[in-house]
Amino acid sequence: SSGINAEYGVVDVIHPGKDNLSKAELKDKLATMYKTPSDVIMPFGFKPDFGGGRSTGFALIYDYVDALQMIEPKYRLQRFLPKKDKPSGRRQRKELKNKKKKEKGKKKAEMGSC
Repeated sequence: SSGINAEYGVVDVIHPGKDNLSKAELKDKLATMYKTPSDVIMPFGFKPDFGGGRSTGFALIYDYVDALQMIEPKYRLQRFLPKKDKPSGRRQRKELKNKKKKEKGKKKAEMGSC
């Protein structure tokens, strides 16, 4: 529709022999069907039907990437961004801090930051 610069609808996917399809595969398939780049497609809410071989969900196909980033909720955008490295756990940071107390000079600097 012209109000949100996107097309949306229910998507039924038939995938016999496979447990489920990844969202990346869905994006690529929808991109070829609708002749758009895959980075403007946002699939979500897919649930497999009982018995397998078929899934149903929703997809939004935006006119351009800026509209997608402006309209889509942040949590849905995060799903398709590359994963960030998680910081080390609290216990690991504390152990490193205490190990550094026992070292001196260059060796202490080589241990890294906590």
